[in-house]
Amino acid sequence: MKLLFAHGWGFDRSFWTPLADLLADLPLEIDDRGYFGSPEVVAMDGPCLAVTHSFGTMRVLIDPPEGLLGVLAINGFERFSASSGYPGVPVRVLDRMLRRFGEEPRAVLAEFRRQCGAEAAFGEIDAALLHDDLVRLRDEETSLPAVPIVSLQGARDPLLPEAMRAQVFRNAAVRRIECETGGHLLPLEVPEFCAQVVRDMIEALA
Repeated sequence: MKLLFAHGWGFDRSFWTPLADLLADLPLEIDDRGYFGSPEVVAMDGPCLAVTHSFGTMRVLIDPPEGLLGVLAINGFERFSASSGYPGVPVRVLDRMLRRFGEEPRAVLAEFRRQCGAEAAFGEIDAALLHDDLVRLRDEETSLPAVPIVSLQGARDPLLPEAMRAQVFRNAAVRRIECETGGHLLPLEVPEFCAQVVRDMIEALA
């Protein structure tokens, strides 16, 4: 079984470095959406476990690879914005981000990353791609695959409301795990914790 890593909005494949280093004994592939350079699309050719972060979860669920055996959704969701009966992020927040993004894309991205807990500088951006994916975050809801899902959430997540974290993947075979000290960037904040959850899920799927 191979691991497929998919990062979230506003990040790139380097986001996974701390966690990938702890799992270096396992076969893995890391995608890159291309927000800061050339995209790197990963084609899986056998059984795999998707390890996703935030919007990366939606990206995998929209186009699940053949051989998908399970999803470890870290700070993940199948829908980001609030809707009737679903306590997501208010649509007005995303509309405000989109309006500002058209004028100050780098400032909006930097503010978003700071809110998540990422202070590191970033290079040139593909503003059009980031904008398009921000629209997807506002508008889309993905289907859930018929595979086990582990939802790993941070109890101190500054981005995802508590009620949302409790309801994500509510129509799937989901196991919920909460990291009491974690925020929205668990693979950076507590990589050892995440690595153990990955290994436990691999064992459960074996």
